[in-house]
Amino acid sequence: MLLLRQCLLLPSLLLLLTACQPTPPAQAEAAPLQLGAEQSGLYLPLLQGKKVGLLVNQTSLVGEQHLVDVLLAEGVNIVTIFAPEHGFRGDHDAGAKVDHSVDQRTGLPIASMYGSNRKPSAELMRALDLVIFDIQDVGVRYYTYISSMHYLMEVAAAEGTEVLILDRPNPNGRYVDGPVLDLAFQSFVGMHPIPLLHGMTVGELALMIQGEGWIPNAEALQLTVIPMQQYQRKQHYSLPVRPSPNLPNDQSIALYASLGFFEATPMSVGRGTPFPFQVLGFDQFGLTEDLSAAFFFTPVSTPGAALTPPLQDKTVYGQDLRQVPAGGLDLSYLLSWQQRFAEQEQPLFTSPTFMDRLAGTDQLRLQLQAGVQEADIRASWQPGLEAFLQQRQPYLLYP
Repeated sequence: MLLLRQCLLLPSLLLLLTACQPTPPAQAEAAPLQLGAEQSGLYLPLLQGKKVGLLVNQTSLVGEQHLVDVLLAEGVNIVTIFAPEHGFRGDHDAGAKVDHSVDQRTGLPIASMYGSNRKPSAELMRALDLVIFDIQDVGVRYYTYISSMHYLMEVAAAEGTEVLILDRPNPNGRYVDGPVLDLAFQSFVGMHPIPLLHGMTVGELALMIQGEGWIPNAEALQLTVIPMQQYQRKQHYSLPVRPSPNLPNDQSIALYASLGFFEATPMSVGRGTPFPFQVLGFDQFGLTEDLSAAFFFTPVSTPGAALTPPLQDKTVYGQDLRQVPAGGLDLSYLLSWQQRFAEQEQPLFTSPTFMDRLAGTDQLRLQLQAGVQEADIRASWQPGLEAFLQQRQPYLLYP
């Protein structure tokens, strides 16, 4: 496996060799989780004498310090910071253009990887010996940090730049669910033929992207992953920092896979409220006409999170999901609202092309519109899910 190959090239790093061994069974008092970024003894030797770039954001913490500050304190020669969607500090709206800039705190140049340039330029990459990816993902295919990682790996492979992944947990790691992406619907919100919920960490996914040849010149890429210690994919992990402005807590992250599809509808998922991705509603009608039990909310312009949210300044009649049990992919929301919109003779999917890109296929939208039952929808996913579970096996680093 690629990770093992890297380990064997570094015999002096005994801890890294240990990291390549299977994780022992959990003990009564398990050792604390160690993130990839927290194991500086493993990766600092790889950075000595090299010109380094970083694809990082506000989640790239080592304890209370940002990875950039940790590396600067160690004398690492940081040349460029690459900024993904939401920016280096995580304060840009979803979909908002991220411009090239200079970090006011460190004076380091920031190169945008969101907006007109979603790939790092070949010129910038050629100026680097190694680039680090250290960003907290949420394990949902249409969350775009993994697309930025893909493009980083692609350009690095072409330009001979090493890539180092500092691995972090997947808060949805226990789930493998949803349709596998059909490459006919490939886009920045879905680049890989994986399920909507893939259950992999970014380190595992990087190994799979290379191993399956999903980037050109994959075999030329010098890829190293620093795995976590004491991590199991089914364990609960509460993110210490919101990964993006509209995923503020565990509940929003647990609901994200189920509610993200509504971005292709005229409805609100709570952008512009204190509880994004924890409510769901529409301004013209709700699931029932019983207003006595109705929940109402009003999206407002919220700079840095939702400057012009859907249904801005309108009273929205909907569902409060802040306390409901959540996890995995729950189709009940799509099914119930599709039925209600059909009763009102209105289309739920006002942006069908975007819906198909989010789903990675047009089949889910067509099934919903045709009134296909949930059990039959899920049955249609099973062959792809079973094949994926076998395909990903060589790249898994954790039980």
